Order: sequence, then C-alpha cells, then structure tokens
Amino acid sequence: MNQLDRKTIRFVGIRRAAALVWTVCSALALSACSGVMRHSEESGRTVVVASFYPLAFIAEEIGGSHVRVVNLVPTGVEPHDWSPGARDRQEMEQADVFVYNGLGFESWVGDAIASFDGSNRPVIVEASKGVDVLYVTDEHGKKGETVADPHVWVSPLQARKLAENVRDGLVRADPERRDVYEQNASRLIARLDDLHRRYAAELGAVSRKEFVVSHDSFGYVARDYGLIQVPIMGLAPDAEPTAQTMRQIAEFVRERGIRYIFFEELVPSDVAETLAKDAGVGTLVLSPMEGLTKEQQRAGVTYLTLMEDNLRHLLAALR
Repeated sequence: MNQLDRKTIRFVGIRRAAALVWTVCSALALSACSGVMRHSEESGRTVVVASFYPLAFIAEEIGGSHVRVVNLVPTGVEPHDWSPGARDRQEMEQADVFVYNGLGFESWVGDAIASFDGSNRPVIVEASKGVDVLYVTDEHGKKGETVADPHVWVSPLQARKLAENVRDGLVRADPERRDVYEQNASRLIARLDDLHRRYAAELGAVSRKEFVVSHDSFGYVARDYGLIQVPIMGLAPDAEPTAQTMRQIAEFVRERGIRYIFFEELVPSDVAETLAKDAGVGTLVLSPMEGLTKEQQRAGVTYLTLMEDNLRHLLAALR
C-alpha cells in the first residue's frame, strides 16, 4: 500500500469518527430539548417517586422487580410538615410515575406538579382519587373549618382504592407489563380485603367503641368499623391542645372507663403520656403508618404488619 492510500484511509476514518461524534451529540441535544431523561431509560426499570411511605410500599408491592421506588420522606421523619428540596424535585421530574396522596395532605404538591416539564412529565397518580372521603370539622385548624380528612391509608377498606390507582398509573407508564402489575395488585388487594374482614368482624364484636388518640388520624378506621375516635389534637400532629381540652378529655377517659391513650412513634408522645398520667391509665402505640422509624425499618416492619399491630392494639383497648 503506497503512502497516498494510507493517508486516504486515515482521512476516511477521521471523517467516520467525526460523523459518529456528531450523531451522538445530536441525539443528546435532541434528548435535552425534549425534556429530562427518564431513569427508566438508563436502568430498564420504571421509576416511581412516592410522596410518603404507604404509597412507596404499595408501589413496591405492585411493581416488584420491575420498578425502583423512591420514598421522598426520609425514614423517621413525620411527613405532615415535610417539603421537598431541590434534589427531591429533580427526583420527581425524572420519574416515570409520581404518586401522591391528595386531599390536602401534601401542601407542596400543587407547586411541584406545576413545575414539571409539560412535554415530558411523569404519569401523575393521585392515590386517594375515588375513595369515600370523610369530611371533618378540624377544631384545631383554621376557625374550625370543615375539611377532607386525608388519612385514607389507615383503613384497609380505603387502602384498596389506593392500590388500584397505583396499579393503573404503573400500567399507563409501562403498558408492556400490564399483566405483572395487575397480578401483583390482585395479591395485595386480597391481603387488604382479608385485613378488612378481620377489622370488621373483630372490631364489630368489642364492647367499647371509644378510643383516644394523640392526633386526628383514625377517622376512617372509626367510620368504616363502627368506632368513635376522640383525638387530643387535630388533623396535623403538631397542634398543641389547650388546657381545657386536656381536662375535658381526662374527664371523658375517667367517665367512660377508657384504659389506654394511644400515641404514635414519629412525634413526641409527651401530650399522650401527660394525659394518661393525669387520668390514671396506660398508653399504647396506634400507628398512623405515615412512615417507619429506623428501628422498624431494620426489623422488617411493613405497612401491612403495622395494620395488623393496630388491630391488635385496638382490640386490647376496646375489649
């Protein structure tokens, strides 16, 4: 091969390499123009970002190995007053599916959704859509206004609808795996239906109906299973009860023979413990299942095992 031929080959190779670089750069530029790159394009799994723990659990159960689920609220953090930072907003924007509860639980969600790229936004799932909403007068809120109770996930009966909505969102984002998502959802719903039947049968047979809780998060359990919830605080767990409220509830506890005051793990239990001491009764955990503590996470506690624990503790207090 003469020197001219070798130069020609080198020139053609350089041109081909340059063309390849141009093609790759053009593709990246087009991807950038079309919006954020989805995680699923990199990993092959559908990425679901959930606004808090119960929805993350449901997404993991239905998606199985085909999804990667991000729970925005860190372990051990109470979600009522949590709000997303810049990194969290990026996670939401890059997700294939974004799942939130709705009914006013996530005060930040409207602004977050409005900021999504309209041409490349994730599938958005309002998990509570279609539930039988309970409206309550929040005595600890603004001027005792009537508002929707967002705590739908505490009742097995209402949690069924959450699972259906998450399933439908996954199918919209990843229709090729419809059968997998529907089968997994059916198994989860069957477990929720079993819990519903147990709640209905066992709580329907108790002699007492009233139970006292630290914050107003068990309205759906009370309504769905014929009980009466007496909350110390309102729909948010950070409202401080007045001295008059504490005296009234302590008197109610003594008059009605209440044996336990329920508290939860993710917020300080001082108020419940003070009331229990004043009334001369004990305390028990009743979890609103808004998240796990680090100890619970290490121990393998789940949304469903918390539901079972709640039933057991309610029965201990009401029988």
